[in-house]
Amino acid sequence: MPSMNDLVRQHTALSESDLEWLHLLVSEWQLLSDLSFADLVLWVPTLDGTRYVSVAQMRPNTGPTSYQDDMVGHLVPRGRRPLLDAALDEGRIVREGDPEWREEVPVRVESIPVRREGRVLGVIARNTNLLTVRTPSRLELTYLQSASDLAQMIAAGAFPFPGQQVDMDASPRAGDGLIRLDADGVVQYASPNALSAYHRLGLAADLVGQHLGQITAELAPSRGPVDEALVKLASGYAPRETEVEGNGGVIQLRAIPLKPKGTRIGSLVLLRDVTELRRRERELITKDATIREIHHRVKNNLQTVAALLRLQARRMDSDRGREALNEAVRRVGSIAIVHETLSQNLDERVEFDEIADRVISMVAEISPGKVACRRNGRFGILDAEVATPLSMVLTEILQNALEHAFAPGDEGTVEVTAVRGELRTDARLLITVQDDGRGLPEGFDPQRAGNLGLQIVRTLVEGELGGAFDMQPGPERGTRVVLDIPVLPQK
Repeated sequence: MPSMNDLVRQHTALSESDLEWLHLLVSEWQLLSDLSFADLVLWVPTLDGTRYVSVAQMRPNTGPTSYQDDMVGHLVPRGRRPLLDAALDEGRIVREGDPEWREEVPVRVESIPVRREGRVLGVIARNTNLLTVRTPSRLELTYLQSASDLAQMIAAGAFPFPGQQVDMDASPRAGDGLIRLDADGVVQYASPNALSAYHRLGLAADLVGQHLGQITAELAPSRGPVDEALVKLASGYAPRETEVEGNGGVIQLRAIPLKPKGTRIGSLVLLRDVTELRRRERELITKDATIREIHHRVKNNLQTVAALLRLQARRMDSDRGREALNEAVRRVGSIAIVHETLSQNLDERVEFDEIADRVISMVAEISPGKVACRRNGRFGILDAEVATPLSMVLTEILQNALEHAFAPGDEGTVEVTAVRGELRTDARLLITVQDDGRGLPEGFDPQRAGNLGLQIVRTLVEGELGGAFDMQPGPERGTRVVLDIPVLPQK
């Protein structure tokens, strides 16, 4: 299905600012559709003025649809739908004519001109399925009257409100709760859902006849000077949204002033009880904060362990014992780096490039000569359960390269290259650590070597990470270590 942008730019003479106005209208017109119990189709005249193109469509949540098929992209010539012609040419809402019959369903058709800055940009066809028509209830009458007021505002160019882009996924809808106010902010009608929401705030009486702004301010906790702003907002004097909390409940309010003839005659207040939604959000925030605090404490504890090992190493007389403790310090430090990164994130995924750079810097401090360590490529975002063992693996491989590939005073490089391949379903991370040192001893078998560091690498890569590990002579000199690890695709 073509987008509204494509249809408007291809078939019409509307400017980009006109198109933005139509987008603003379409972001709001679910409300008009629900209040009208009707389908809406937006028709715009083509560039040559001989036809109309339908650029958007909306079905009601409150009643049966009049269109089983999608209408967007349809073209109809002028003259075939006289109500569209009359609304466009005369700039008024047109309701004349008998109901149309579509597949044995009677449909009432009305046309609402869409005005902006004195010009009619297009026409909304409002189509109401009359098959289930019955004596309307008080709620339905309020809906229809409110829809009529909004339609007149659209025809006058007073709705939607400029600069008031609405997120329809987050904003309350008519079915969530609706209150109709008079010009003084007194409640004329409150739907059952709206009344229930105010009962959640602590209201014990009925809403009808009450001044909504004053009642809302009384139910909400005292906020000093903000109370006056809350009174005005809940009274519907301006198009605004807010949340009100009281008595353990939270409701979301949206005020829509009604000015069908240029003067405010009242307001619509849409509201939704979001108590449980906010409670879950707070629980998630608390959970995230707790997890981050745990990672922070683990990092602090690991750093304490590393400091104690470092102190013990300084007191060792044996060079081999001192070096073993220093290796343990670096292993603990690599894990601490991961937990420090996790303590700063909102989830259990980390950007591993920063961790890799810090591990490289930490290990490079033990270089016996003038050996440069650098990283190429990106590791990307990894889960914590991958990042922790991978940081230890990287530490061991780099430490092994710096200790065994170069003699004291040697110059050289150790290059870490990461390639993230996600074209296949089983996304993988390919890591290569290449040095230009003395190379592998004759007959060296990386799968059988008894070195503790290589044992750690094999265990973590093959057992915990489910990947593959190999060491081989470099293409010209030195040693190349290759790691192939399965990872989840980046989001």
